[in-house]
Amino acid sequence: MSISDRVRVKDVRVLSDEHYVLKSVTFDYRRGDGAWQTLSREVFDRGNAATLLPYNLAARSVVLVRQFRLPPFLNGHDDFMIEAAAGMLDNETPENRIRAEAEEETGYRLHHVHKVFEAYMSPGSVTEKLHFFVAEYHSSMRVGNGGGLAHEGEDIEVLELSIDEARAMIGDGRIVDAKTIMLVQYAALHVFK
Repeated sequence: MSISDRVRVKDVRVLSDEHYVLKSVTFDYRRGDGAWQTLSREVFDRGNAATLLPYNLAARSVVLVRQFRLPPFLNGHDDFMIEAAAGMLDNETPENRIRAEAEEETGYRLHHVHKVFEAYMSPGSVTEKLHFFVAEYHSSMRVGNGGGLAHEGEDIEVLELSIDEARAMIGDGRIVDAKTIMLVQYAALHVFK
């Protein structure tokens, strides 16, 4: 039996459709014991996205960005977020979108991006699937200052850190972004072996 045989969507109401879409979904779910149960959940649909960690093997370094994020601030995080470059797909392929996003945010024009995995970041309430990439960078690939797009409200600082410092920042709580933690750990295990 597939999951689609166990779910019957009964009602979908749009609660908000401003920047992203928030829906209330009522559905019947067939439990493991065969009984049907009616449930209601709010679902946040922001589309799918991609994220990338640039790395330099010779220098044992990575490029991250630092920026203000409202949701963590509202949840008590009184600091900027340190993150891997990322962006919404906006009807583009993950590979093409992450190349453009990395250049906008970090200033590096990366040539060969390598997809390492996909993940749902908060599957209990958010539909977003994130495509994770790594790419080697060299100083010759720097074509701009990065910093993001001001008209999108981006005010991004570019950070070049050793892989060891990035890992230490996870341990001491300076990096608390899940996608960044995943990519830094992936790089430590598979890139900087």
